[in-house]
Amino acid sequence: MSSNSEQQLQETLALLRTATLGSPYEGKLYLVGGLIRDSLLGVPHANDLDIVLEGDAPALAIFLHKKGVALHYPVTYPRFGTAMVHVGKRGAEGSMVELVSARSESYQPDSRKPDVRSGTLKQDAFRRDFTLNTLMENLHTGERLDLTERGYDDLKSGTIRTPLEPRITFFDDPLRMLRAVRFAARFGFTIEAETYQAIQREAQRLAPPAISRERIRDEFVKILKLPGKSARRGLEALLELRLLERFLPEMLPMVGCTQESWRTGDVWAHTLTALEFLPDDAPLETRLALLWRDIGKPPTRTEESGQFRFSGHPKVGANSVRSIMNRLKFSNDEIRDVTALVNLHMRPGDYRSEWTDAMVRRFIRDCHPRLEQLFTLVECDRAATNIPPEEAANLPELRARIIEQNALTNVALITSPLNGNEIMEILGVGRGVELKYAKEFLTNEVIEGRLREGDKEGAMERLREWRSVQMV
Repeated sequence: MSSNSEQQLQETLALLRTATLGSPYEGKLYLVGGLIRDSLLGVPHANDLDIVLEGDAPALAIFLHKKGVALHYPVTYPRFGTAMVHVGKRGAEGSMVELVSARSESYQPDSRKPDVRSGTLKQDAFRRDFTLNTLMENLHTGERLDLTERGYDDLKSGTIRTPLEPRITFFDDPLRMLRAVRFAARFGFTIEAETYQAIQREAQRLAPPAISRERIRDEFVKILKLPGKSARRGLEALLELRLLERFLPEMLPMVGCTQESWRTGDVWAHTLTALEFLPDDAPLETRLALLWRDIGKPPTRTEESGQFRFSGHPKVGANSVRSIMNRLKFSNDEIRDVTALVNLHMRPGDYRSEWTDAMVRRFIRDCHPRLEQLFTLVECDRAATNIPPEEAANLPELRARIIEQNALTNVALITSPLNGNEIMEILGVGRGVELKYAKEFLTNEVIEGRLREGDKEGAMERLREWRSVQMV
C-alpha cells in the first residue's frame, strides 16, 4: 500500500474512533480480517476495512452517516446484518468500510443463501474462512483477540487452516477453496494437510449452482494478478488440488504436451515459467494472453521426423479463449483484447531483417493498438527459452523500424485515398463485398508504397486498373 493509502487508512480509523467515542459503540467495535493479518505480516493492505460488532451493523452505518463521517448514504443488507459505508473527510478519497453484525450461519445443500442468526464474536470468528483471517483488534483500546486460539500460531508458522472442520467451511462457501490457494500463493504459506485433502474432496463443488461463474472468475483473476512467482505457485496449486479442471478444463492438455527442446518443459511448465517474467504492473489482458497464448498447441500438435509442429495454434487458441472467457463472464472488451493478443502473439517473433518497409507497416497496422503488449508476450516467452540465435527475431531492430516508419506517417491510420462514396461512384456499385475489397486494395497500395496518401487522382487510376483486371 502506498504512503498516501496508508495515510487515508489511518485517517479513516481516526474518524471512526472519534465518531463513536462516548456512544454505545465505544469499545465494542473490532477490526477483523485482512488489515490485522497484513499488519502483523508487514505487507501492504488494500484501502478498505472490516469491522465486526455484537450488535446491529446497519444501525451503526446509519449512525455514522448522521455523524457526518460517511461520505454517502450507506448501503445496508439487514437480512445479513451487514452494511457498506464510505468513510472520509469531504474532498478526500476516504476508505470503504464493511460493517458486520457478529453472526453464525448455516446453509442448505440446494441454496447459496445462508440462514443467518445473531451471534457472538467467537461464533463470527469460527464462521470465517481461515484462522489467519479471524484475528480481531478493538478499535478503541487496541486489544487483540484470537478467538480460535490458532490465528497467531498459524500466521507465525505460515499455515492455511479453516476454523471449523474443512468440509463444513468449504460446503458453506466453495469459493474459499480458491481463496486458500490465493493466500498460500501470495504469502508463500502451506495449506494444512486436512484442509488440503478437503479441497481435493470438495473440488467438484466449484461450479454452478453451488457458486457462480462470476465469483470463480474474480478469485481466479486475483491469483493471476499476483507477482509472477506467486502467480505460478497459485496455478500449480490449482492443478494439484484438482480445482483447475473444474473451471478451466481446456488448460489440462497443456500438461505433458511436449514441444521444442529449447523451450523450458512442456507447454504447461513453459507457460508458468514465462509468467514469472511478467512486469508486476502488467494489465490483466496481458496476463491472460500470456497464460493462454499456447492453449491451442495441444489440439494442433503434430510430429514429423522428430520435429514438433503446431500449425494454426494462435487461431485455434483464440477460439478456445473466446469460449472460456464467455463462460466465465468476462467483459466484451476483455474478450476482444485477449483473443486478439492470443491470435497475434507469434507475429513479433516472426520478424526477420529481410522484411521490407511495407511488411513492417503491415505489421504495425495488423497489431495496432496492441504492439507493446505483444512485445511483452514475446519478451516473457523469450526469457523462458534457450532459443537458438538463428531462430530468434531481432526485436530491438523491429522496434527501431517501427519508430522509423511512424516518424514518416502514422501507419496505423493509413487508409484509402478515396472514401466509400467516391469508390461506389467510380465503380457504379452499392455497399457490399465489392466496395470492401476495393477499399482494402487501395489501402494496401498505400501501405506497399505504390500510392501516396491522399492521392485521389492516382487512386482513381489504380482503382480502374484493378476493376479491369477483376472483370477479366
